[in-house]
Amino acid sequence: MILNFFSSRGWESWDIERRPLIPERMPVLIDDDLAFEAGPGAPRPATVVNGWLRELPASGCPASSSWESYARAVKAWMEFLAEHGVALFDSRVQLKYALGKYAEYRAAGPVKERFAATTWGQHMSVLSLFYRWAIAEGYAEAEPFTYRTARALFAGTGREVRVNLAVRRTPKPHVTIKYLEPDFTQLFLNGLRGLAPDGTEDRYRGRELARNAAVGELALATGLRLQEFSYLLAYEIPALPAKPTEVPIPFPVPSGATKGRKFRTTWISYAALAAVHQYLELDRPATTDGTAWLPPPRWGEPLLVTEPDERGGRISCRWETLTPSERRRLVGPDGGSCVLAVKNGGGPFTAWASVFERTSDRIRTRFEPRFPHVHPHRLRHSFSMRTLEYLVNGHYRQAARLVRATNFGTGPDAALAFYLSKADPLLVLRDLLGHASVLTTEKYLRRLDTTRIFREAYEQAGIADGLLADADAEREADTEFAGDAAGVS
Repeated sequence: MILNFFSSRGWESWDIERRPLIPERMPVLIDDDLAFEAGPGAPRPATVVNGWLRELPASGCPASSSWESYARAVKAWMEFLAEHGVALFDSRVQLKYALGKYAEYRAAGPVKERFAATTWGQHMSVLSLFYRWAIAEGYAEAEPFTYRTARALFAGTGREVRVNLAVRRTPKPHVTIKYLEPDFTQLFLNGLRGLAPDGTEDRYRGRELARNAAVGELALATGLRLQEFSYLLAYEIPALPAKPTEVPIPFPVPSGATKGRKFRTTWISYAALAAVHQYLELDRPATTDGTAWLPPPRWGEPLLVTEPDERGGRISCRWETLTPSERRRLVGPDGGSCVLAVKNGGGPFTAWASVFERTSDRIRTRFEPRFPHVHPHRLRHSFSMRTLEYLVNGHYRQAARLVRATNFGTGPDAALAFYLSKADPLLVLRDLLGHASVLTTEKYLRRLDTTRIFREAYEQAGIADGLLADADAEREADTEFAGDAAGVS
């Protein structure tokens, strides 16, 4: 079976009147004999799957990368069924037998064909979605899965959910340090600048240090994903306020570069935005102005930009609508790429995973053996923790003031009551990170050490407003650990 990806380039020569209603990069499954019908008017299973794939953009799955993952999962299942003489829409008994064999094959078969539990779960979720659609559309009479009903608790509300029994059980994720503490954050930023841990000059002489530091600080201060900050355009950087401010500055994230093409607004600190503007004003023009850079032919035709501003330019579209593949083809009016970070010669630079890893290796080798490996998503985790700390501290301070002003009582229950009556920090963080729901944000935060943030925020707010004495807190902590010394549980 062949997996191809649709492109409408040159459709005018296809002897059709209008451009096909198929999204660009939509996966298309084709049988080896290149036929689409099993008989007169009877679609082949591959054709049915293609119909399901084409409905994904309107069914809550707008990302082309997800379309490909879904197509590959169904393709692998179809090929396995064909090898064992089972039809995609066979009887339930046959499908269940095939699923059992498939589970054994992916768990203990050839090494290169084995799936981790999480990958297997993703494939089963995709196949379950496909079979439910096929049954609803009348293509299938049965599916191979068995479900049980469970009760789940989300945000304090219980509801019944269906659990696919074909999914392997996995251990619950434990809290691991997946973010940078403030001291390691500063160490990392100094490393990107080519400086020693104390901020002094280092003998290291890397290239494009100003660019690396500016983009690294931007990623830490905004929580952008790798694709989002890699394909951000220089023109999309917000203006720098006239005066320094402690209040975060709104930072629009263009929908064309986001996961799922969803526009959102995050924020950035004044210091991080100032560093980006310094790069834009000093270092970047030296790399791009007057260069003859053009995108290689394999990327497609160059998109020449004239009269650019913060919203768009003369290429007949707005910046926010451009996809990453289109953004890397933009050529500025003075030469060079329009992407924020550029390399020698004026082309776009996107190899941030390598930059961050090399910087981490250098810090670990020369200065701090405990320094972790830093990948782009670790910066997003660090942003999440700093932002949650910022939000929770503000809410607890407000709650403590209300407790003191109303004599409502003291202690964590009183503070929590007022805290919960205000806007939930998780809702704010959900919007900044671009999550589809606060449930995603909750699950995401469970894998980070958030307990410390809530505890410290409550203690600091209580001490500041006279609700909790520092000495009382110390005595309470000493009491907790006294049991450890005495061997008392």
